[in-house]
Amino acid sequence: MKELQRHFDIETHSGPFPIPKKKLVTKIKDKDGLISFPYDTIDKEVIESGKKLKTISAFSVGYDHIDIKSAKRRKIIIGYTPEVLTIATADLTITLILDMLRRVTEGDRLVRAGGWKEVFGPDTYVGEEIAGKTLGILGLGRIGKMVAKKAKVFDIKVIYHNRKKIPHKDEKSLGVRFVSLDSLFKKSDIISIHVPYSKETHEFVNKKLIKKMKKTAFLVNTARGKIIKENDLVLALKQKKIAGAALDVFYNEPISNKHPLTKLQNVVLAPHIGSSSVKTRAKMAELTVDNLKLGILGKKPIYSV
Repeated sequence: MKELQRHFDIETHSGPFPIPKKKLVTKIKDKDGLISFPYDTIDKEVIESGKKLKTISAFSVGYDHIDIKSAKRRKIIIGYTPEVLTIATADLTITLILDMLRRVTEGDRLVRAGGWKEVFGPDTYVGEEIAGKTLGILGLGRIGKMVAKKAKVFDIKVIYHNRKKIPHKDEKSLGVRFVSLDSLFKKSDIISIHVPYSKETHEFVNKKLIKKMKKTAFLVNTARGKIIKENDLVLALKQKKIAGAALDVFYNEPISNKHPLTKLQNVVLAPHIGSSSVKTRAKMAELTVDNLKLGILGKKPIYSV
């Protein structure tokens, strides 16, 4: 905020997030720049209302909340914040995998609810060890690669599916192997989703793919909620078609405690905190401001959509 105030007259939204659409449409009319967040909807109406708008700086790696075509038509420069949140999101992915397999938060719920009445026997309340498991990564971009790198520490076999096979030398250094989409879902003990959200990936993981998974397999999503057809996942979890899931993102956010996923014990739920580390959020903030300054000057942001 201090850095922004040094360069610009700024107006900030106070109150519940996101800013109401009607208010944003009114406020954007005389603004040169906009800092947006993933929960904001920057659609054609918002962009067309910003008559003076030169740049949009997204405080996120995803930019599916912005109407890119409308912005391009208006020659509005868009910046975003990849790379700086790679480590934090990969850390959370590994955390969710460990939590899910060892049933940590499930146990936390049990203890808090007074359900731990006696000492567990040798075969009561057991989880799975991570070593020796096969991790299937759907989308081997920046975050997918970092997850693969961290997974090696736990002696996990990593396979991946991507739009394009990465160079052999990169596969070798990461210790990963390319497989078909079909094989990824059939062979993996854990599937972790790291593809960007788009028309092509909307509800991409649905019952057709989920039914290919092993009954003992787990699904992890730290990308975008709408990549999974949520109703299909809920049904698969209820019917024990798969062993469990760990989710940081959801079809519509936030979710309430009445959501069907909250009623299931074989699910770990996180409130969209992939990039929520002190260090990462500070880096994202600096990058968002730098992108905004460059965009208003008509220059290419450090990371440009």
